[in-house]
Amino acid sequence: MSKSKLKIAFYWAASCGGCEVAVLDLNEKILDVVQMADIVFWPVAMDIKYKDVEVMPDKHIDITFFNGSIRNSEQEHMATMLRQKSKTLVAFGSCAHEGSVPGLANLSDKAEVFDQVYIKDRSTVNPNGVTPKTETCVKEGTLKLPEFYDTVKTLDQTVDVDYYLPGCPPPTKLIAAAIDAIASNNLPPKGSVLAPLKAVCDECPRKRDNKKIGKIYRVYEKSPDPDICLLEQGILCMGPATRSGCGAQCLNVNMPCTGCGGKAPNVPEQGAAMISALASILGYDGVEGKETYTEKEIEELINQVKDPAGTFYMYSLPASILKRKVIKK
Repeated sequence: MSKSKLKIAFYWAASCGGCEVAVLDLNEKILDVVQMADIVFWPVAMDIKYKDVEVMPDKHIDITFFNGSIRNSEQEHMATMLRQKSKTLVAFGSCAHEGSVPGLANLSDKAEVFDQVYIKDRSTVNPNGVTPKTETCVKEGTLKLPEFYDTVKTLDQTVDVDYYLPGCPPPTKLIAAAIDAIASNNLPPKGSVLAPLKAVCDECPRKRDNKKIGKIYRVYEKSPDPDICLLEQGILCMGPATRSGCGAQCLNVNMPCTGCGGKAPNVPEQGAAMISALASILGYDGVEGKETYTEKEIEELINQVKDPAGTFYMYSLPASILKRKVIKK
């Protein structure tokens, strides 16, 4: 291993694995990574054990790209250890950044999750109602599993994080830009999000006229005009509340932004920002001068949003003001 090269690590916690694939999607750019760095830990691609990391000196790894949220004790342990062993820790992708889709489990708790998956699910045959335990004794010894937590956490709710690289997965151009910044020792101040300082709407070429809308459509209910803002056509699009850097790829193929870039700059919370943006245009379209609504009318308008949590907080629930459903003990 070259002493002049950077030492880089990758780790996969509670996520789908798309971030690992995104690294390979760099294509020939991956050769630049090989030229400037040695990958010292990447369980998905290398035969390496946790004990190999445990014996590394503190700060031995120059940069760790950590993807995935923190769902169980093993992931928490690895986050803590990789923080200790790394000079720089990057929250890589939506799950590490804001909790992402795994974070929607915060609408339940451990007992509810286990009850649904291991007992109530129609495809499960479990007459004795057995659920996973952290320790199980068999004749060969004691088998151990990580402790499953009630709450999904972001990486920075667990350990100190230096940088954030958002996206589900991060766009290859953002990964490439981060690699170039690392190679040239030109990283921004600690705590920075390695993505542009604008919203997805600023990258979207569609025309916007700030029209009022009176009806909300789900994506399968309407064939949208490819030149007009989807939100102004009544299709919920998270673009106004989401950080750019993706090149508005979903919008370019007539699909709305779902918010994987995380909250837009200067937005305290993505979900609340999007609700505010929607409230500013949602009304009874065509009713001239209507400015006030009865409670019944407001309820009718709001009820058009079929899945508020999954729409406004698909990628950001653990990082939001809400964080999770209240657990009643």
